[in-house]
Amino acid sequence: MTDYAELFRELAIPRLVGTPNHQKVREILKRELSARGFVVDEHQFTGRPARALFGTPGVVQGTNLIATRPIRPSAHPPVWLVAHYDSKGQPISMAIRLVGFAALVLGLVALALAAVPAIALLAVALIVVSQNRVTDNSPGAVDNASALIAVFMTIDQLSPGTAVGVIFPDAEEFGLVGARALAADRADLFADAAVINLDGLDDLGIPVVLSHRPGPIGLAVATALKARRWRWLPVVVDGIALARVSRDCITILKGNWRTMLAVHRPGDNADRVRLDGAASVAAGLARVLRPA
Repeated sequence: MTDYAELFRELAIPRLVGTPNHQKVREILKRELSARGFVVDEHQFTGRPARALFGTPGVVQGTNLIATRPIRPSAHPPVWLVAHYDSKGQPISMAIRLVGFAALVLGLVALALAAVPAIALLAVALIVVSQNRVTDNSPGAVDNASALIAVFMTIDQLSPGTAVGVIFPDAEEFGLVGARALAADRADLFADAAVINLDGLDDLGIPVVLSHRPGPIGLAVATALKARRWRWLPVVVDGIALARVSRDCITILKGNWRTMLAVHRPGDNADRVRLDGAASVAAGLARVLRPA
């Protein structure tokens, strides 16, 4: 029986891509997948981080983990559970960045209309953007160790014969670099498959299902979780990249403004998360994915 709280504390450590902790977490994930009968394929890639991020290398190297059970060797699973395993810190929280984004949009609109507040709004936006630097000071408990735990909770409630695969993308925090590499190099994995991406599952708030490519699995999951459904939100998640190559793709999030004030900050640590949110999402996923 897995002690999820103990595993959570192993995973919820600062783990910026390329650091020793990042490699340590990857090995822990491989250990846990292998213990559950999965065969793990390491997909190594290189790519460029998002230009909007400061303090990143010109090229990032990472490793996506692709895990399947040897049930049907010649076919890929019809459903993939996905959760990125890297973390990052930033001088400002996600909530402040969203405020900066809103100020930028409003400032540009005001500028186009020659409105008086335009300069002030753009100044606020530029101040926020200037703080969009990457550090390694956030344990990434909600973002995204909680989702990693939810994946293990889900597969532990399914029989070993359930045709579900697991993908832990890397370098999501650098601008979906790992997911984009998967879509480019391993698109065959997702042909006629559904992707359920998990990204940030706090105990607070209610579940949200972001539907990148609507389909029956996504609809069933949203119904099981009694989640709010959206077609677009101002977030950057791996589902955006994987929707291009899958038939059905959603991202599940759970939290509120208190969550966003913690994400990417040192306060996003294991002490503030009980894993109630991860457990509730996992239970809903298992109900949908469990064979009738």
